[in-house]
Amino acid sequence: MVRGIGPRIGRELISICGSAPSLWTLSPSRLREIDGVGPKLVDALQKSTQNSALAITDQCYKNNINIVCLEDDHYPEPLRACEDAPLLLFVKGDLSALNGRQMLSVVGARKASRESRVIARRWSSYCSKRGVTIVSGMAYGVDAAAHGGALEGEASTVAVLGCGLMALTESQQRQVEAIAAQGCVISEYLPDLTARAEHFPQRNRIIAALSQATLVIEAGLKSGSMITAGQALSYGREVLAVPGSVLNDANAGCHHLIRDGATLIDSADDLLRHLGWTQQTEKAEESYLPADEQEAKILSVLRCEIMHLDGLADACGLTVTELSPSLLALELQGVIERLPGSRYSLGGKS
Repeated sequence: MVRGIGPRIGRELISICGSAPSLWTLSPSRLREIDGVGPKLVDALQKSTQNSALAITDQCYKNNINIVCLEDDHYPEPLRACEDAPLLLFVKGDLSALNGRQMLSVVGARKASRESRVIARRWSSYCSKRGVTIVSGMAYGVDAAAHGGALEGEASTVAVLGCGLMALTESQQRQVEAIAAQGCVISEYLPDLTARAEHFPQRNRIIAALSQATLVIEAGLKSGSMITAGQALSYGREVLAVPGSVLNDANAGCHHLIRDGATLIDSADDLLRHLGWTQQTEKAEESYLPADEQEAKILSVLRCEIMHLDGLADACGLTVTELSPSLLALELQGVIERLPGSRYSLGGKS
């Protein structure tokens, strides 16, 4: 709360002084002897009091918000190792979710295509059912789909906000409650601080640092997802990317990442296998058994690509009228999914 002290300077001062409280026991002359501490910072420290901090801790207590400091056991270990890690985190939900054994950050466009949202939700659900904690930013598009998919599984999900936990709309607050019931929502910002443009690049570093790997699903070249990917690389994390159509500029960021060495991922199983998580986390799961030869043909065709209704009928050697009953039956069971424009893809239960 002291103007001029950010994560890096704060950690340096705590290291020099031995603890945060001891910083306020030093005289102005002793403070000025510390490299990087000038008259403005000394003045800000001298004017600061406990009152505002105590009011915030009381506010957090009344609203079931935990305050996790760098020294606390619950502080996420991968984040603690980063020199720009927040001095503290405000957390709502299960603190143990911050230190999952296998954590995957999923990021992508806010105005994501239907296909990208389907991929984010389906793959996150698949991973969550196999014990992987999904981390994202609770934004529209890919983020929301990733959290939604994770909530369909058994593992935790972690959302990282670009505003305070008390500065949310009613709709966002409902999202927080849903995620906190199966994981946690965290922020480095004071509870009442509203979102600002500069908060999101800062927020993204936490998303990148928490997980062993970051998966990018649909991202423009100058998007926040690319910032997250760059931060993940700077922390020594792995970056994975999903390819898309070359006719859509929204996929240019993913293609750029792949050209620069990011791993191309084209299925959830491929994702877990690449990260070495298949053996440890995979659970036995019954595959859907086609009811007849017609259903088997439909599934065989859709395993290769998303198809328009007319193309699917041609591939199966049937008329649209003959094909429709089987499509409806498979769709109702979640085996296939209908996309905009009368296109079909495999669903989560295929």
